[in-house]
Amino acid sequence: MELDKILKEVQKPARYVGTEYNSIHKDLAEIYIRFAFCFPDVYEVGMSHLGIKILYHLLNEQSDIYCERVFAPWLDMEEKMREAKIPLFSLESRTPVQEFDIVGFTLQYEMSYSNIINMLDLANIAPLRADRGEDAPIVYAGGPCAYNPEPLADFMDFFMIGESEEQIIEVMDAYRAWKQSGKKKRAFLESIVSIQGIYVPEFYDVSYHDDGTIKEIKPNHPKAPARVKKQYIRDMDKVYYPDTMIVPNMEIIHDRITLELFRGCIRGCRFCQAGMIYRPVRERSPKRLLELAEKLIDSTGYEEISMSSLSTSDYSGLEELTNGLLDLTVEKKINLSLPSLRIDSFSMELMQKVQKVRKSGLTFAPEAGSQRMRDVINKGVTEEDLLRSVSLAFAGGYSGVKLYFMIGLPTETDEDVKAIAHLAHKVAQAYRDTPKALRGKGLRVTVSASSFVPKPFTPFQWAVQDDMETLRYKQQLIKNELRDKAVNFNWHESALSVLEGVFARGDRRLGKVLLRAHKLGIRFDAWHECFHPELWEEAFRQADIDPGFYNRRARSYEEILPWEIIDPGVSRDFLERENERAKRGELTTNCREGCSGCGMKQLGGGGVCD
Repeated sequence: MELDKILKEVQKPARYVGTEYNSIHKDLAEIYIRFAFCFPDVYEVGMSHLGIKILYHLLNEQSDIYCERVFAPWLDMEEKMREAKIPLFSLESRTPVQEFDIVGFTLQYEMSYSNIINMLDLANIAPLRADRGEDAPIVYAGGPCAYNPEPLADFMDFFMIGESEEQIIEVMDAYRAWKQSGKKKRAFLESIVSIQGIYVPEFYDVSYHDDGTIKEIKPNHPKAPARVKKQYIRDMDKVYYPDTMIVPNMEIIHDRITLELFRGCIRGCRFCQAGMIYRPVRERSPKRLLELAEKLIDSTGYEEISMSSLSTSDYSGLEELTNGLLDLTVEKKINLSLPSLRIDSFSMELMQKVQKVRKSGLTFAPEAGSQRMRDVINKGVTEEDLLRSVSLAFAGGYSGVKLYFMIGLPTETDEDVKAIAHLAHKVAQAYRDTPKALRGKGLRVTVSASSFVPKPFTPFQWAVQDDMETLRYKQQLIKNELRDKAVNFNWHESALSVLEGVFARGDRRLGKVLLRAHKLGIRFDAWHECFHPELWEEAFRQADIDPGFYNRRARSYEEILPWEIIDPGVSRDFLERENERAKRGELTTNCREGCSGCGMKQLGGGGVCD
């Protein structure tokens, strides 16, 4: 077979062969709905994503549905496929994607959009919805970036907004009924538009003012809601979670068991989209998590368990859970990983527990160097919290720590930026102040500074984003201030952050840019070696669109924003209040200490809102 031949000529052929342990293979003669789950990045990135693991097994538990995985082929594989005229195919059965009933993309980051267009083209599916006939698959998208669906509105038949474990089964039931009816695609879309969380872009018209801002977003179909409410799970113990996971044939980024502790976040950091759109906090019980852990250990053979959440140390049952997990893992030499620990809740007891099998690295996220900026973003931690935590770690034998910061935040000054370097020096000094008999050898402090990108449904959604020159200037400020050889500094490509900001807050006019970008050969923008800002500049020029319109101007509270067709539960009034509190440097209490009136109770509450 031609495919087997070219696999011998590409890097990492294991990306394309499938047949992994716990992958699912069905008799196609018994299948009524074929579903292609598409992750718009390479295999090792996509297989690290928890969502694909959940939905893959959920759908395959339906007897007449076959969910197969599709990933973006790397450049060498794509070149061979195009030369041999091999269309994009699924891993499980190597079926061309164009032969599936439904093609679903997950939108985890904006810089994957160019890959989506390329994957559709490679599958011989017309990227534009308007160019696809009745015989083409239904194409949809979900995931966090779907909260602003507009940049991809011209390409998708519909979007799933929110958490889709229950929603996707409703859609599959509607698809089954529609397929049996023999009606046209529009009838299917009409049948699902009333399901909570379904956005059908062709059922809405967008008009614009002369200055390019939005005048109106108006339904053109009687069944289409004025705003699409997100779908979310209320009981995390009852919702589906797989007790087995695919074990890849090659190393992936996160190659381990993942236990999802809870969804949402109580903290309300003003830059964080996930902390807003995943509200409210809803926890799984320690009992349920321990049941899952035991089954996943037995079914996968993994030697590491990672606890997944936006802020692991905020899990109310953490002590009970960690004690229970240690009973399962220590004897079997299975490592326990607790990412997303808060600086102000790090303890020696917790540290000793997680390093019983193997000492993992420690990562803390102060986010800003100065207390003023931490108050602006509502981080709610102090310099003393950080220094106490790293001192505990160094006294416990650690010698390396990673610190995550952001630059480009609203109201930021040069002194705030320099404070990042000063705080790193204090962390290094905390190591040197630790008795030599206690600390590990070889101090390593890694400072990473990402560039702030304003995101929809956050208090900073109206903010101006720093341009490339300003971000590079701030990166240089930090480099100039860092004088300790034990401190390493990493930073993000500023041009990439600026482009991400354009698509994060863009409207459906950006579809023209994506089409031109594809014609220019743009893909894999999230990979440094593939990112070509000069080609993006040409794509915007050809589309006659100014990218600065989307990220270099402040929006007023009166402006209609492209993503406001979606209702995430968090109200505009709350976001406006938080933006004003940020300007004054005022903190807002976390959800467990007091309700700040974000609006989730009006959507139905659940979890911490009950």
